[in-house]
Amino acid sequence: MRLSAYFLPTLKENPNEAQIVSHRLMLRAGMVRQTSAGIYAWLPLGFRVLKKIEQIVREEQNAAGAQELLMPTIQPAELWKESGRYDDYGKEMLRIRDRHEREMLFGPTNEEMITDIFRSAVKSYRDLPRNLYHIQWKFRDEIRPRFGVMRGREFLMKDAYSFDLDADGARRSYQKMFLAYLRTFARLGMKAIPMQADTGPIGGDLSHEFIILAETGESGVFCDKEWLDLDVLASAPGFDDDLTPFFEKYTNIYAATDEKHDPATSPLKPEELVSARGIEVGHIFYFGTKYSAPLGAVVAGPNGEQITVEMGSYGIGVSRLVGAIIEASHDDAGIIWPDEVAPFKVGLINLKTGDADCDRACDELYRDLQAAGVEVLYDDRNERAGAKFADMDLIGLPWQLTVGPRGLKNGVVEMKRRATGEREELPRDAAFSKLTAA
Repeated sequence: MRLSAYFLPTLKENPNEAQIVSHRLMLRAGMVRQTSAGIYAWLPLGFRVLKKIEQIVREEQNAAGAQELLMPTIQPAELWKESGRYDDYGKEMLRIRDRHEREMLFGPTNEEMITDIFRSAVKSYRDLPRNLYHIQWKFRDEIRPRFGVMRGREFLMKDAYSFDLDADGARRSYQKMFLAYLRTFARLGMKAIPMQADTGPIGGDLSHEFIILAETGESGVFCDKEWLDLDVLASAPGFDDDLTPFFEKYTNIYAATDEKHDPATSPLKPEELVSARGIEVGHIFYFGTKYSAPLGAVVAGPNGEQITVEMGSYGIGVSRLVGAIIEASHDDAGIIWPDEVAPFKVGLINLKTGDADCDRACDELYRDLQAAGVEVLYDDRNERAGAKFADMDLIGLPWQLTVGPRGLKNGVVEMKRRATGEREELPRDAAFSKLTAA
């Protein structure tokens, strides 16, 4: 993509309404624009990141055996009345009536709807287990939406729901999602620490939040220092293996949110404990028959008996992850995207647009990199060099490739790794090979 033709409305100054780093940088980098309180339009650069995160989440859910479907955003109120949650959920739920005066709602979550879909189709234990998920927009009418996409009213969520014959099967489904979440966040370039957590309005008796450490985190967290250097996936089992030893090992290393942490009963000495701020990036629940019982989700067992299925739910805030990654990966100049979620892999900078040699060299590199499958944002604007460098640092692409008259005379181009700031001059072909191999 040529930057001269790309819709990228960057800002030089920090917006007054932005209170945290990710909100400031997403606005300044032209990723989003607010349309109303807590609701954002995703502009081309931000949308590319959002879709890359979504795809990684999807791939790891599929690898764990979950099956994707798509449920609507608008749900009938009678399902929530049947489960008993309609009056309990609070004003966060947006309640509406259609033209026939039927009570509807904009779904904040999908336990009721997926249970209704399941109960209408699955009748036998032979069809279990099942794990169904979708990636869909949700709405919760937060009383004080703030922090940009970190706590907005409308957000993109991956929510999965498992159905099992008994508690043992449900716990295995929970463990598979536990592993899938660790794999997902690792691919996103983040160390996410699983922590025991309250179940909240979802319900149930087993729950873990996945927390990344960030100075601007929204809540206090406490964990064993061992977590900071731990490579959890180095010895991770496969999804078809016995996951219990892995699960017990990594849930027994101390980690707790501030609601769960009690200094008086902590098993760690103060010098062994990390006290930090954290951002929730995922939440998993096992809640047994909380929804299947009132909604009548039953199957015929091996002996013909009627068995109420055991359920769990597993959420990842896909749009929230965009902000969380920025909170954990930025510097004073702007965003530093992990490679797998960067909107483009390389920013190609023409230092002297209009110079025949620079234009020719950049056009050839742009063409060849694209042909090799490398995503390139080519800054071909007639701007001063300082503005081009500042914009590239702001949007945070992993690599910057700079072409200028002096370098061309010496037969080199300059490569910069955004994460480290390391620069090197290389012949054009060597730079091309490095980018296509990275």
